Amino acid sequence: MTAKDNTVSGKTFQIMECGSCTLRFTQDVPDAETISSYYKAEDYISHTDTSKGLINRIYKIVRKRTLVRKRKLIERFTGLRTGKALDVGSGTGSFVNELKQNGWNITGLEPDNDARKVAKQLYTIDLLDSAELYKLSPGNFDAISLWHVLEHVHDLAAYVQQLRILLKDNGKLFVAIPNYTSTDSRIYKEYWAAYDVPRHLYHFSPASMKELMEKNSLRIIQYKPMWYDSFYICLLSSKYKNAVLPDLPSGAQGKANWIAAFWNGLRSNLNAVTDVKRCSSVIYIIEKIN
Repeated sequence: MTAKDNTVSGKTFQIMECGSCTLRFTQDVPDAETISSYYKAEDYISHTDTSKGLINRIYKIVRKRTLVRKRKLIERFTGLRTGKALDVGSGTGSFVNELKQNGWNITGLEPDNDARKVAKQLYTIDLLDSAELYKLSPGNFDAISLWHVLEHVHDLAAYVQQLRILLKDNGKLFVAIPNYTSTDSRIYKEYWAAYDVPRHLYHFSPASMKELMEKNSLRIIQYKPMWYDSFYICLLSSKYKNAVLPDLPSGAQGKANWIAAFWNGLRSNLNAVTDVKRCSSVIYIIEKIN
């Protein structure tokens, strides 16, 4: 399919699918040195922590709840209340701050210099550049987290292998990514906001994620749903599809779009109740195969 960059450039990009492993990928993406310009948008909340627009305000309210849930997920699967953790793609540092405030020895990596500055201003946290990933000590972390990060990585295989190297033998890897096999993806097709081309280089199915992990001597031990993501993605997808989703739904068309977005998010979640692998976004809990 062909999808449009609705955030920055307005350009279109082809999305291809591997007929063998079902991994989808964005074709002809900017390389690692030039893609940074596609992240420069005032309403790109991951790098700016903006409250501009109703959708971003809703996102920040929900984030307060999900930060605690993510921390408790890490504590549950590592069996630790404190330990050494690595958060990759930390954005403006909200999750790093959550772990730090709860006694974890946490290292955060973030490629965007502006986002690192925001983290310093908001939380007095010094995030490291993502290039430091390959300089960290092997076997050093009880938990490594990537919250909607793996889909942004250029050298996917090398990146996953390095994460394995950094993990302790009994450590756990937590990876959250969008799932293009979800109901909301099928509803919105090329307008599905989680394609987010060209920032998202890869688009995962549970099957392709399983194969990627196994090829790198890792295994998925649990799948967890991200229920809120479907509503957020459907709001953005409706905005992109209909080009009418005002900040405050005062008009009849605006109200109709908000209702449709909520209904589509609900449908997606209901279809995932009996099968988490159909959720709009999935958290994969992963361990080493030793």
